[in-house]
Amino acid sequence: MARMVLKLASLAAATSGIYLYGNKFLDPNDFGVVRVGRAIATTAVITYDYLTSLRSVPYGSEEYDFLKSQVHLRSAERLRELCCANRGTFIKVGQHLGALDYLLPEEYTRTLKVLHSQAPQSTRQEIEQVIREDLGKEIKELFLSFEDTPLGAASLAQVHKAVLQDGRTVAVKIQHPKVQAQSSKDILLMEVLLLVVKQIFPDFEFMWLVEEAKKNLPLELDFLNEGRNAEKVAHMLKNFDFLKVPRIYWELSTRRVLLMEFMEGGQVNDRAYMERNGINVNEISRNLGRLYSEMIFVNGFVHCDPHPGNVLVKKCPASGKAHIILLDHGLYQVLSESFRMDYCRLWQALIKADMKRVQKYSRRLGAGDLYPLFACMLTARSWESVNRGIDRLPVSASEDVEIRSNAAAYLPQITRLLNNVPRQMLLLLKTNDLLRGIESALHTRASASSFLNMSRCCIRAVSTYQRSKSHSLYRRAQISLTEALSLWQINLYELFLWLKGSQLGNWVIALLSWMHHST
Repeated sequence: MARMVLKLASLAAATSGIYLYGNKFLDPNDFGVVRVGRAIATTAVITYDYLTSLRSVPYGSEEYDFLKSQVHLRSAERLRELCCANRGTFIKVGQHLGALDYLLPEEYTRTLKVLHSQAPQSTRQEIEQVIREDLGKEIKELFLSFEDTPLGAASLAQVHKAVLQDGRTVAVKIQHPKVQAQSSKDILLMEVLLLVVKQIFPDFEFMWLVEEAKKNLPLELDFLNEGRNAEKVAHMLKNFDFLKVPRIYWELSTRRVLLMEFMEGGQVNDRAYMERNGINVNEISRNLGRLYSEMIFVNGFVHCDPHPGNVLVKKCPASGKAHIILLDHGLYQVLSESFRMDYCRLWQALIKADMKRVQKYSRRLGAGDLYPLFACMLTARSWESVNRGIDRLPVSASEDVEIRSNAAAYLPQITRLLNNVPRQMLLLLKTNDLLRGIESALHTRASASSFLNMSRCCIRAVSTYQRSKSHSLYRRAQISLTEALSLWQINLYELFLWLKGSQLGNWVIALLSWMHHST
């Protein structure tokens, strides 16, 4: 047993050495021996556990399922310990995995979710060093006051409340000092280890995770990019008066320090906070859905980290309106026009339960013969519900359990699918799961209004695209008329649903029923 683990560790170490030796831009000595050794050892132990624990048990039996669940749990706990020990990029990747509720076995997502609350904190001395290096001044020269305890700490940075010399209260986001230097090396280490594991388990298809980290981490580590994203989305969604995005103070912002307007509120999944403050839970859920439908289907510029710490709610004392505050703008997905149109049409087909078009557009998005699984992953509904229409009935507890169980049962197919779909889809799937988690916490999941808002955005997006491709005035007018009629039908249906659920609607139905029986 020990010999096998030692062999696997040696193989990983040798592969790492060869890989790094051939890369002239990296010095292998930059890797901390402890960090690398810890990652190799954890990978070896997890791999050995999967190789041996299920070997002599009949596949598909109750005992096999039970043992597999235990191995998943042990492996998830080891992975969590590795992320907490190596910090930085490891925690970021672990958080990403923990957000994939309906795509990975529950043992992993449940165990890794805690990484959102176990991110490291930089010391006061480290914070002072970053500010001194980037802004050229000491904290006391820049701020009247600066709170030592961070408002929140994440895998890459932490945020402090401070007051500027002119009296403005600000939030100061400061990058952990070692993250920049370690991130590229950590990703390289993960890539090597995943390649080794894939040699042992050919069905293990998680290279997409490394590819996403390679692409996104440099962007997330550039706080000037985050500031530009914040301003862009604020301008793009300026018609939504319920949305608030903190203003950026560019004169005191760098790639590692971001100063922004201080905003506070309750987390978007805190139903008790909303009830205490007189905030309509259904309105918040509906507005959040509108926000993301607009970003995804209409604009193709999507905030991809809507975990509860990044989405706050607050009631405005003056107007009494509830605001949604969108924070942390480091991770955005830009959707190409062709991808966005296929995605719009796929969702239209899913809402209408048009299986031919579901198959057509799923295949166009890379799902191939796995399109039924793809439809279930997108909607977090069973294939039976997809066929009947996802807007017909809300998600039942038994269906939710079925979907989570399928995430474990179909893990090889899910990972293969994630490897095949366009890279743009990966962050959308993560975003979908985070939004569903919020809806579940608020008990507003799968309401009819969310699908109606989605339908509106899809109709507008497709119509705008068709007009842009048409050179005929008559054809553009025809498209606009079809768009107006479709939106009018949705408005009429929404009115019907409102009447059906209201006291006035009940009286009207009772009156019509009485008149019918009287005649």
